Amino acid sequence: MSETPFREPGRQTPAKGVHVSLGGPNWVFLTVCTEKREHWLAQTSAQRALHDIWERTATAWLVSDYLLMPDHLHLFCAPRDLKFTLERWMGFWKDRLAKSLPDAGKFQAGGFHHRLRDGGSYAQKWQYVRENPVRSGLVTRPEDWPYFGCVHEIHFSAD
Repeated sequence: MSETPFREPGRQTPAKGVHVSLGGPNWVFLTVCTEKREHWLAQTSAQRALHDIWERTATAWLVSDYLLMPDHLHLFCAPRDLKFTLERWMGFWKDRLAKSLPDAGKFQAGGFHHRLRDGGSYAQKWQYVRENPVRSGLVTRPEDWPYFGCVHEIHFSAD
């Protein structure tokens, strides 16, 4: 039985900006594709470089769980510095990756994002993300896929 990938209803192009709510959760589920959907991203050097960039230099948004596929990545993030839009932050870490791995491919401009409303939504999306390599026939079990991790432990507040 084949599952169709998660898609926002009616969305054909990436939405711009994330409305940050000071009184509610601000988790964002983000998908970023490689340019022309080229297969270069799922490799140890790219994973190490991205993890390091998100941990040390691109910290205006904090990355929690992430997973790299050959032609795209999924991650969960939350704003840390409200002066930086999601788009500006993405441009920054894409540029840093290009400089640290000059032989790597490029990313498409922007990305697709979806603001999460609660922890249940996060868990549902993370389950989808973890099963992505299985659905793509790259591994038989999610735990066999090596290109995933967590940069920052961030939790939904109880309110």
